[in-house]
Amino acid sequence: MSNTPTQPDTLRSLEWAQVDVFAKNALEGNMLAVFPDARGLTTQEMQALARETNLSETTFVLPRDAATEQQHGVQVRIFTTQEELPFAGHPTLGTASWLWWNHPTLRGAGEIRLDLPAGPIPVRFPATTDTEPGVFAEMRQRDPEFGPLHEKSPVAAALGLSPDDLHPTLPIQTISTGMPFCIVPLRSLQVASRLRIPQERAAEYLAAYASKFFYCVTPAAEGSGADWHARMQFYNGEDPATGSAAGCAIAYLVKHGAVASQQPIILEQGVEMLRPGKIHARARALGANVDEIFVGGRTIPVAKGRFFLPRCTRFQQDDLA
Repeated sequence: MSNTPTQPDTLRSLEWAQVDVFAKNALEGNMLAVFPDARGLTTQEMQALARETNLSETTFVLPRDAATEQQHGVQVRIFTTQEELPFAGHPTLGTASWLWWNHPTLRGAGEIRLDLPAGPIPVRFPATTDTEPGVFAEMRQRDPEFGPLHEKSPVAAALGLSPDDLHPTLPIQTISTGMPFCIVPLRSLQVASRLRIPQERAAEYLAAYASKFFYCVTPAAEGSGADWHARMQFYNGEDPATGSAAGCAIAYLVKHGAVASQQPIILEQGVEMLRPGKIHARARALGANVDEIFVGGRTIPVAKGRFFLPRCTRFQQDDLA
C-alpha cells in the first residue's frame, strides 16, 4: 500500500471558516461553518461537506458581481447535516457577520442583505462602541404566518411529557417566519431541564401539522440575564441557539400577550449543552397581527482553514449520469 499523499494539483482547495453565533464569548452559542466561495460545488457536494463539518448548519456563499449583489443581495445556501433549508436564523446572522468582516465591497457596511431560497433577509450592524468580542448584528425576519393551535395531550405525548408539564394557560401554536416551528410553552424550568424529545414520535406528529420542529420555551430564572429559556431538540441532537425559531417565538409571545409590543427580550438557549447563547428579539403588535420581527446577537470568529476535494468527485459524476 502506497503512503504517497495525494498531489495538490489533483485537489480543489476550498476556504472555510467557523464562527460562534448568539455567543457572548468564544466557544459558546451556536457553531456555524461558512464556505465563502462555493461556486462550482454541486448540491450533493454541499450536502456532503455539511455532513463533514457535522454542525447544526453549514452555509455556502455563491459570489456574484457587485451590481447584482447590491441589487439582490449575497446569494447563500444553508444545509444541515441532512437537508437544505430555505431559511435559518443563526446561519443568516453568522454568514452576514463573516461578510461584514471579509466581503470585498460590503466589509463594514451598516446593512448586508442575504439572498436566500426563502427570500431576501437584511442584516443590520448598528454602530457601537462596546468592547465585547465579535460583532453584534440584527436581522429582520419575514412577517409571521400563524398556523394552527394544537391540543395539549397529543403534543405532550409527542414530546415525551405529560399534559401537566405544559403551560397551564398559554396555547401551543405553529408559526413561521420562513420555517414553521411548533411553539410549546412549558410549565417550568424544571420541566425544560428533563426534556428528552422522542424524535420519531415527534417527527410523525409534526409532519401531520406542517411543522418542522418543536421549540419549547419557559420563563428564565431570575438573575440569569435572560427573559425566556428555550430548547430545540431535533434529528439526533440539540441546537444551541435557533434564530429562526426565536423569530417565531417572539411573534408568538407578543400575539398572546406574554411580551409587550416592541419590548426587547433575551432568550437563552444551549444552557443544558454547556454552550449558552443569548438571542435578542422584539416584535410589534399590529392589531390582531404581528410584524417587525427582529432577532439579533453577537457572532465571534473562532477558526479558519481549507477543505480539499478531488477535482472530479463521484457526486459530479452522478450529476452527469
